[in-house]
Amino acid sequence: MRLLSPALCASPGPARRGGVTPGTATAPRHPLRHGQPDLVSPGAEPGTRHSFWKNGSGVVFLCDIPLPLMHRPIFLEEQQNPPSVRFVAPHISRVPPRPRQPKISSHFSVSAPCCLLLGTQDTTRKIPSRTGQAPIEMWGTNSTEKFYRIPEGKGPHSVGCTDLMTENAVEGSFLRLYYPAYDATDMEEARWIPDKEYYQGLSDFLNMYRVVGERLFHYYVGSVTCPAKSNAAFKPGEKYPLLVFSHGLGAFRTIYSAICIEMASQGFIVAAVEHRDESASATYYCKRRSVSESQEESPPNMEKEWIYYRKLKTGEEERCLRHKQVQQRAQECIKALNLILKINSGEEVTNVLHSDFDWNSLKDSVDTSRIAVMGHSFGGATVIESLSKEIRFRCGIALDVWMLPVGDDIYQNSVQQPLLFINSEKFQWAENILKIKKLISNDTNKKMITIKGSVHQSFPDFTFVSGGIIARFFKLKGEIDPNEAIDISNHASLAFLQKHLSLKKDFDQWDSLVDGIGPNVIPGTNIDTSPAEPE
Repeated sequence: MRLLSPALCASPGPARRGGVTPGTATAPRHPLRHGQPDLVSPGAEPGTRHSFWKNGSGVVFLCDIPLPLMHRPIFLEEQQNPPSVRFVAPHISRVPPRPRQPKISSHFSVSAPCCLLLGTQDTTRKIPSRTGQAPIEMWGTNSTEKFYRIPEGKGPHSVGCTDLMTENAVEGSFLRLYYPAYDATDMEEARWIPDKEYYQGLSDFLNMYRVVGERLFHYYVGSVTCPAKSNAAFKPGEKYPLLVFSHGLGAFRTIYSAICIEMASQGFIVAAVEHRDESASATYYCKRRSVSESQEESPPNMEKEWIYYRKLKTGEEERCLRHKQVQQRAQECIKALNLILKINSGEEVTNVLHSDFDWNSLKDSVDTSRIAVMGHSFGGATVIESLSKEIRFRCGIALDVWMLPVGDDIYQNSVQQPLLFINSEKFQWAENILKIKKLISNDTNKKMITIKGSVHQSFPDFTFVSGGIIARFFKLKGEIDPNEAIDISNHASLAFLQKHLSLKKDFDQWDSLVDGIGPNVIPGTNIDTSPAEPE
């Protein structure tokens, strides 16, 4: 990529920050016209200088953003040949002067180690360019056309979801439950990101100033919902297998809704755990406010205590921290399992979130002999740790697993259950694959496949709510269509679960995927793990 308006850039100066080059750009001193390709923020005062950061590929991020303008739309204009990107301010006939406002300089991080990066809102439309370039992609419009949306479940069941939190302490459980539900067309879909504090956590995780990140996330994804009806009535009548899901580093309980909803639509009860080991971007527990003993406990007397992502300290060894965290994560998965089984047995459980969902309707609806665990990245390591600690998990599925947190003791035959590794093509590396192979050894019930054209972000929801150049630049999408990639992953998972949970379904139609046979899937890995030959 390259910047289309190089005349606006000051001398780059020495490179720093790993190839990131600082510079400045000046808003034009003449009125802006529709579609003019000057590098400015919408509503910028003529003559105002704006700092930016330019990475090695030539992509420029505006950094100094006047606070009153943060709610204004920003546009990208994209050219395919040669590939390029520029920020433009369409629909502005003139830019009136305005008083100077305090500005925030935010140097955006381009790395996404485990789960997510900024996407775009679920509604978008194309407007023609007046400069002869490709159409402009407009984000956050009020258009009713939904080009980007988390996919609905393809199974026979409608899907509902509800949140469950126990105890007024960090030691309690917190999860989102996805489940087969009665069709409820009159009920609202659940919000994808339910609280603004999650935007703040994502901002911390991505090294953005909170005030900037919160507004950006709210603007781009604040209206996104997931295709599951909030607190819809549970559909009893059969015993459903249980699947416990563990999120990746920097994620939280709602970020993998596409996978969880598909599993629920196919007849699973899915408990998506929100981990409190400081690996989530943000999470919380509810604690009591100080009230007199005569006052009845009620939601107004509770307050949220937020826990944000903990970054590595200077000189801290990452493997030590992650190994400690993965052990806590595994215990939280086991605790979630115990909680659902307690509800299934008819025991009273207090949900401190006070939702309208009838938890008594779950009684005798879980097939306690058919329980599995699933997770992505750090959540994949959590799957392995959980299997080693809890035999009630009959099998596990690790999506693009990150093996660093897994302890050495795990490789000594401590995981006896069947295990399926589903990897992306672009994330894995030799050391990680060698650890997977060591764990698989010669066990025919442990399998590894790779989805061709996929990236690490092909599993979380951000791949579905992002589009265009942002998704490609931040590797939120791979070469394969996101819907095809998630279908391959889900179908292979369902076939694996049918075999090892002894389900009487038709998921065996996808058995070949588990062996790496089929379009866009390969057996094992695409990574060369052979020793390097001496020169």
